Amino acid sequence: MADDRGKDIDRLIKRVDLMDQRLDNIDTMVTAVAERIMSQPLALTVTCPHCRKNIEISIIGTGKLTK
Repeated sequence: MADDRGKDIDRLIKRVDLMDQRLDNIDTMVTAVAERIMSQPLALTVTCPHCRKNIEISIIGTGKLTK
């Protein structure tokens, strides 16, 4: 019975390590996309719900993301 618990704990540790690696990979991808977006101008077009006019908002990022 103690041997089974040891194996279960080892499996859980392995699964947590794999999940940690996956989260690190996702973080790396999201950071790369955010840095790429921040280096280019971004334009948002919003329609006012009251007057129905289009409002354009331009955002330009110049800073680099830090952790």
